[in-house]
Formats: sequence, C-alpha cells, structure tokens
Amino acid sequence: MTSYTAVVNPAAGRGAGARVAAELVAALPRGSVEVVAGRDGGHAGELARAAAAAGRTVLAVGGDGHASTVAGAVARADGLLGIVPVGRGNDFARQLGLPTDAPGAAAVVTGGHERTVDVIDAAGRTVLGSVYTGVDSAASEIVATRPRVPGGAVYRYAAVRALLTSRPAGFRLTLDGVEWAERGWSVVVANSGWYGAGMHIVPSAEVDDGLLDVLMIRDSSRWTLLAALRQVYDGSHVGRADVEVRRARAVAVTADRPLPVHADGEPLASGSVTVTVRPAALRVLVPSPVG
Repeated sequence: MTSYTAVVNPAAGRGAGARVAAELVAALPRGSVEVVAGRDGGHAGELARAAAAAGRTVLAVGGDGHASTVAGAVARADGLLGIVPVGRGNDFARQLGLPTDAPGAAAVVTGGHERTVDVIDAAGRTVLGSVYTGVDSAASEIVATRPRVPGGAVYRYAAVRALLTSRPAGFRLTLDGVEWAERGWSVVVANSGWYGAGMHIVPSAEVDDGLLDVLMIRDSSRWTLLAALRQVYDGSHVGRADVEVRRARAVAVTADRPLPVHADGEPLASGSVTVTVRPAALRVLVPSPVG
C-alpha cells in the first residue's frame, strides 16, 4: 500500500488546510496517510524532505507558495509530489488541471499519473509558477495585507490599486547572455502561465519545455492598462503593442530602484534576481488523461 505524508500549511485558505487534510485521511485508504503541519516554510521543507527520503508520497496541502516550498524538498529527494490546493490563488494547480476539492484531490492521488515538470531556481529557492517584479509584486504585497475583499476578488482589487499607486521602472534583463533594457510596468519570468487567482499572464508558458517565458509590460498609460485589465484573464493582452514575451533558460533581472521581487505570492528578493529553469526536476501527480 502506498503511504502518504500530507504536509499542511495551517494558515492556507484561512485555516482550510487542516479541514481538507482530515477529508483526505477519510478519502484515502485507511492508515495510509500521516498529517503533519509546517510551522513555517523551513519546517515544511524539512518535513517534506524526510517523508520523501523515506519513500512516502508527499502531499502539499496549501497554496502556491507552500506548494513551491514542499516541491523543492521533494525534488531534491527525488520523491513524488501530490498537490492539494487550498490557497486563494491555486494557480499552479490550475496549470496542471488539478481539482480543488478533497475528493477530487484524493482521486488524483490514488488514480492519477506521474508527470515530470520543470521548476524555477531563484534566490536559493524553488518556485513552481513565476517570479515577478514591478506592478505585479506591488499587487502581491497588497494581497498580503489581507484587505477586506472576498475570495479571488482581492487579486483584482490589488491589481487596480497597484496600477493606481505604482510607476514604471527601468529594467535591465539578461536572457541567456543577451541584453534587454526597457522601461516598463512589470517583468514576469514564468514556468507556469497563471497567477493572481486565474490571470493567464503568460499563456505560452509550459511546465515541461525546459524554458522560461519572460513577459515585459512596457511603459504606457496606466489608464489604458486599467481599461485592458480584463484581457489578462483570457490571455489576449499578449497581443498588445506594449506587451512582449521572450524565452530563455536563465534570466537576470535588475531594476533602477529597489523594487520588491515576489514568487508565487511570496516575497523573494529586492531590486535584482537571477532566475534559472531546472528542466524535468520534479515528479508530480496529475489527473489521468480522459480516454
């Protein structure tokens, strides 16, 4: 019988992690699941590493940031990861087509198949989704203050507020040794195409192509960007003249002032960061193909 260790972020989903973990215990074979709670990211990583090293399938029960932390530990131990999304964004789960309910997650854990995916290395951390700076990281900081805005609407609120209060920066990027200098609102270095609870920010990003997709939103009218914000949800914004996407395996990003850099909703660095892709680094459970 396969054994599982569910590493829970107790704060995810406003406390939903513990409830979902209990539902998993009920849904999976009796005696197959142990549930452990990470006090913080470092502790969660230690728990995941130990479980993977012992040959247990590790289940990350939490949001995108927690999944990245657990994934890094599992990848280093050459283990197998299951993602049980209970955060506000759940964007990497969206990229993989994972269900967000406990019975659906249990079905993937027991009846899904393994998929090998790339991960990002940045500032000494493993990232599953994307690394970003500019108006995006400003919005991420607003979300972290937990404004009184319900559900996924907090990301739309944060995006509007960040556009109204931020200003463009001078960015200097090096993509596999090639320089790219531009004044812009934002830079997103993506392994996965989604962020912000359903914004399809980099639709071309694939998690198994060994490449990073790098999106730049160039300097343009904030009012035009606000009017076009809805385009981010279906990905049509990439057709705009002020948006460009390039690809690389390694990307160095520097801003002309110390902007915050975030990754999967969590603070990562300030001002500059180097981002590299680690191809085929992680084995993860995903739904079996229909038919």
